[in-house]
Parts: sequence; C-alpha cells; structure tokens
Amino acid sequence: MATWNPELYLRFGGERTRAAADLLARVGLSEPARVVDLGCGAGNSTALLRARWPAADVTGLDNDPAMLAAARATDSGVTWVDADAAAWTADRSYDVVFSNAALQWLPDHAAVLRRWFAAVAPGGTLAVQLPVAHLRSPLHLLVHDVAALPEWAAHTLGYDSAVCHEPGFYYDALCESAARLDVWETEYAHVLADAHAIVTWLRATRLRPILAALPDDATRGHFERVLTDRLAVAYPPQVDGRVLLPFPRLFVVAHRAG
Repeated sequence: MATWNPELYLRFGGERTRAAADLLARVGLSEPARVVDLGCGAGNSTALLRARWPAADVTGLDNDPAMLAAARATDSGVTWVDADAAAWTADRSYDVVFSNAALQWLPDHAAVLRRWFAAVAPGGTLAVQLPVAHLRSPLHLLVHDVAALPEWAAHTLGYDSAVCHEPGFYYDALCESAARLDVWETEYAHVLADAHAIVTWLRATRLRPILAALPDDATRGHFERVLTDRLAVAYPPQVDGRVLLPFPRLFVVAHRAG
C-alpha cells in the first residue's frame, strides 16, 4: 500500500471532515473521560474530538508515519500512537471509540468492530463512518473501468484494497452486543472546481494504490488524463462551471449499556 500524503489529503479537509462532524453529533455523551480516534490520519477528526471534549484524555492512533507526524504537529495535548487499527486491542476502556473513514481500508470488518466495541466502557459509544455506499457510485465504477483498460491492467489488477459491505452487515456485527444501535447513510454533494479537482481528491485516497502500481510518471499522467476526460462527461459542470461530486457515506453508532 502506498504511503499517505497529508498535504494532499487535507486539500479537501473541510469536505473530508464534514462527515466526522456529523458522526460526532450523534454521540450523546457530555463529559467522557477517555476518547480514542482510530485511524486518525492527519488529525482533522481528532481535532473535532478535542474541541468538543477539551477535558478528556484523547488518543489518536494511526500506522502511517507521514499522517501521524502531521497529526502530532497539530496538537501536543493528544496522545499520538503509532499502531495498526486493524489489530488494535485496548489495554483499558474508553468512553468513546471513534473512527472516521478508516475502516474501509481494514480486513474482516465484523471482527474489527467487535474488538473495537469490546473497548467501550459501560455507558460509552462506538462511532464509525466509512464510504461504503460510495463504492456503488459512478465515480468508483469509472476508476475501476479505467484501471482495467489494456494499457495498464497488468499493473493495476487487484489494486482496490478498500473493503465494504451493506448496512445490514454492520448491524448484524454489533446488534447482539449493543444496547442501542443506529445505522444510516448520508449522501454529500461536494462542490469542486472541475473534473481535475475530482482526480486530485481521488489521488489522496482511492487512486493511491493504482498510481503506486504504475511503472513511471508518464504512465501515471496518461492514466489521470484518461480518467479526467471520463469524469468530465460523468460529472458535467453546473451553471457556474463547478461540479457536484455526490459522495454517500455510511454511519454506525453503537451504545453500550451503562
């Protein structure tokens, strides 16, 4: 897996953080003592947790060195931990276990969610968001189709490491353990400059493994030009020249009995 680029990821920081804010709004706890952000990335979601609960002991966990370094630079009051969220097992309980747009990169979602929920203290909450529904969108299908073209199919075969399931899968994984469980989808319409901006958005996330697999800059440039041309047709400009990028996300909030 190619390493992450914090600067590129945060070019659309407002759009990427919006879902984290909406997820946080559904966590009803007023004064949690311990909070952990799993797959914290560059720390944009962790900043929301710190702003809401400034007195809490907040931990941010990620296993990408560049993203974690960027996160550390934002807030010295957070305990930043270099670790893999997929294998994370808590050594103590947390009132809030939070994860924004990280679970899709991890295998075995049911086992991971159950392990995360096991770390939730009595009366606490597990809150998770991921772009599951987005993988059914025209955007994902376009990326898949372009990656499968003969020019680069030999390099990109099996590139897509993101994992997703339908909402019922996540409900079934947690319903027997949670006292209350909320699962819902929201589709955002992100306003971007043009099709080139959509490619820039993707370059920070879904295109990372594809571009890393291609042999040289010329091939990567060709791939991006073909994808941009197809995106320009699929996402035509609005009257002001900008484009709307529909981006559905799935949310899971599980509450433990007190």
